[in-house]
Formats: sequence, structure tokens, C-alpha cells
Amino acid sequence: YDYIIVGGGTTGSPLAATLSTKYKVLVLERGASPYGNPNISRIENFGAILADVGPQSPLQVFFSSEGVRNRRARVLGGGSSVNAGIYSHAEQSFISALGLNPCLVDQSYRWVESVVASIPNQLGPYQRAFRASLLQAGITPDNNATYDHLVGTKTFGSIFDQSGSRRPASNLFVYANPSNIKVLLHATVLRVLFSQARSGLSPRTYGVEFKDELGRIRKAFLSHPGKESSEVILCAGAIASPQLLMLSGIGPGNHLRSKGIKVIKDFPEVGKHMADNPAISLVVPSPSYVEVSTSLSVGITSFGSYIEAGSGGVRGPNATFVSEKVNGPASTGELYLATTNVDDDPVVSFNYFQEPRDLQVCIGGVDAIEKALLSNAYKPFRYDNQSLPSGGTVSFPSRRNSSALAINNTLADYCKRKVVTLYHFHGGCLVNKVVDSSFKVIGIRNLRVLDGSVFHVSPGTNPQATLMMLGRYAIIFSLPSTEIFDRVSTTQICWKSHNRSRSKRVKVSSHHATIQE
Repeated sequence: YDYIIVGGGTTGSPLAATLSTKYKVLVLERGASPYGNPNISRIENFGAILADVGPQSPLQVFFSSEGVRNRRARVLGGGSSVNAGIYSHAEQSFISALGLNPCLVDQSYRWVESVVASIPNQLGPYQRAFRASLLQAGITPDNNATYDHLVGTKTFGSIFDQSGSRRPASNLFVYANPSNIKVLLHATVLRVLFSQARSGLSPRTYGVEFKDELGRIRKAFLSHPGKESSEVILCAGAIASPQLLMLSGIGPGNHLRSKGIKVIKDFPEVGKHMADNPAISLVVPSPSYVEVSTSLSVGITSFGSYIEAGSGGVRGPNATFVSEKVNGPASTGELYLATTNVDDDPVVSFNYFQEPRDLQVCIGGVDAIEKALLSNAYKPFRYDNQSLPSGGTVSFPSRRNSSALAINNTLADYCKRKVVTLYHFHGGCLVNKVVDSSFKVIGIRNLRVLDGSVFHVSPGTNPQATLMMLGRYAIIFSLPSTEIFDRVSTTQICWKSHNRSRSKRVKVSSHHATIQE
């Protein structure tokens, strides 16, 4: 194969579809297909996915060293097959920090949106009330409905369509050339293969070793490992990509040797700077019936907290839940191998709230949630005896008679005791530390990493839109002189200017990729 992509997830699917228009591509996905599973495909069953902990579950549970329960995707489409469906762009500062071309970014986002995303036509009663409560809590201005990341309150996009059906990233295989792509499911990559480096030359990647569903060990090879247009690309996610690099001999030398792994490249930065956005989730029983909804509106505060809410579904027709996420974050940890078995979770620490800034943002976010719950807009959907994080109830909130310092101290303790995750962990293979600006592994030929592991921070309110965009963008950026994108008439214009421009959309092909169990 010209390209071997490890992981058919949120980034791997659009990446493979794009490459297949010209190159022979193999996608190796360790999970199953999301299609035909109503717990994945239907919005009303969303919570059922989180409760599934069986060996065939599309989610693999792991715990950080702090004891926070977390999950990582194990299914074609990756996180886009199991998440709450939020689709929102990265902030402009994130795009600038990565040095991305805004014109190509815009073009790539819209290529994705033509297939898997849309902005809801209307909001249900609960989502309308929640949205109004954010505005009454002072999270302004009202930015209406938009994909853009803007301070204030907005309605954002979703990968659930108007009928409640999920559109995972694997739907982007509609763009693929079916004669050039093969997708293998239940195919777990064990390690990346390297040829012996000659004196003065970097190691060269020539293939991967993987096991199939029956446990048979197999190998897949690059057709032209000496050429630039022939690579192994890791899209396995922020946990598995640094883990795979280490299992393949790329990582901290002393640690690898302690596990009996031959060191291909002593690379201390692999596995460092792991981060997960601290979050708080508050269950608010409603005296009124609520519609089935995942997060459709968000309050983006000026101080770095994002506030969202969902309702109904498997939690019950009178359940609502309001969440707060700390952006960034500033606190980071690390990842290292527990064993040499790829199926075993590595040891991961995120050091939640190690940096005081993260705790202050969480305090501000929970305070904003309380103000929203106390607003007139939220009144039809909460009981007067609803308890509040700062103490007391909606009818008799402790904050009325407490100093700002006392409220902050109470909320700080609440944040630390109640911290959870929204599954936006990232890091481990950072840009300019492990990979270069084109996401190629520094010092290794024909190997690239493209997923959340390259991020310094989590983009926007939810990273999936940006991850899908990058699956398209990275190849346009790396191969601008080829004719792989001859269907996009304005691609070359983006190389002449970094001004944002609107361009024609790519027509959706009627063909699909061949997916093999």
C-alpha cells in the first residue's frame, strides 16, 4: 500500500478517503463497524453506549492515575461514533498557533460538513430554556447559530441529523475511491516496522505488524518506503498513538529498555504533555417533561469555561444534566507503558488542577452554572429544592449570605471532589516536540502522527470538527502540487493568500469504501 493508516477514527476516516483518490490505502481499525448498532446510531440511545463495558463494547474504559474514569473509542469512526455529536470549529488562536492556512482550513471544514454535520433547524423547549438561561447568567452576546468559536452563547452544529441519526466520521468514506482503499476491522496494530538505519540516516518505516480477529499475526507493507508519498500514519488517538510509538521502539530510551523493547530512537518527548480538560457535570431533575437532546447550545465564557447541557434519553424523560469544561488546560501529565501488550492500557496521568489557573476557570464555570439554574429561564426545568454546588438550594442558596471568598473556596473544593472528564484528552506526540509542522515524526522517515495526540490544547468546545478537518487538511497541505485534488478548483488559490475565502464544495461521490470484517 502507498499509505497504511492505523485507526479508522475521527481523523483516520477523512484522511483515508482523501488519500484514496490517488493512492492505494489500507486502514487498520481495531474495533467493529458502527453501522447497524442502534445504541450508536440513534440519539435517544446515547447514554447506553457509556454503560456498555463488555469486551465488544465500542468504548474501552481506563482510569487515569488520579482515579478518574475515562473511555477511549474502539470502533470505526472513533469518537465520532460514540460521542454527544457536538460539531464546532476551533478558535482562531488554535489555528494560528499550529500555523495552519486559514483558507485550506475553511475549505476542509466545509468538505466535512457537506456529509456529516448541520446546524439544528430548531431547538426543543428545554434547549431553548437552557440557552436563554446562559444569556441571563451573563454569558453574552447572543451569537445565534454558528460553527464558529465565539465568546458568548450560541447554538452549534451536530453530527446527529434532524431525525436523530448519527453521522460518524466514517460516513466520509463516501468520498473514497473504492478501488484504492481497503478497511480492515478487528485489526489491532502491534508495532510499526523499521529498516535498519544506515550510518548518518534516520530509520525508515516500511510497514506494520498487526493481529486479526482470530489472533493471527500479519504484516502490511508500504509499496515505496523510499518515497515521500508512501507512509504509515498513526491516527490511533491520544492514548494509543504514543503507546504504539513506544511499543515500536520510539520513546524514552531507559523506559523502553526496562520493558525489553529495542530502542529505534531515544525520544523522551513521546508520552509527555498529556492533558485532559477537567469537567463538572451536574444532574438536574426536571418537574417538566424534557425532549431527548445532546448538547445543542453552549455558553463560551471570556475566562475559558464552556457550559453545555443535555436532556432526556436513557436517563429518563425528566432528567437534565449541565456540564462545565475547562479549556486548555494548563495542567499536564504523562503516559508510559504498563506492559508490552498493546491491549493493556498504558499508565496515564493528567494532573488535574495542578496549575492554579485551571481551578480558577472551573470555579468561574460552576458559578456560571449556578447563575443559570437560578435564572427565570431555567425555572420550569428545576425543583426549588435542587441543591447547589456552593451550598443550599435554589430556594435558599447559601451564596446570598456568603462572601465571594467563601463561595470560591466552596466551589474550589467542589471542583476537586467532583472532577470528571468529557473525553477530550490529548497530547503525547506534540507538534514541534514529537512531530513537525506537517505532523511527520521528527527523525523518522515515512512515519506521521495525526490525531489528538499532536495537540497542545483541545480545540474549541469539542475537538471532533477540527480532527475531521485535519484529516483532510494535512494531505492538502503536504501534497499541494499533486493532482489529487483536481476536483477542488480553488485549492491552489489558498497557497497564494492566507485570507479566508469561500470556494466550491467537492461533489460527493456515490461510491463507498470496501470494509472487511
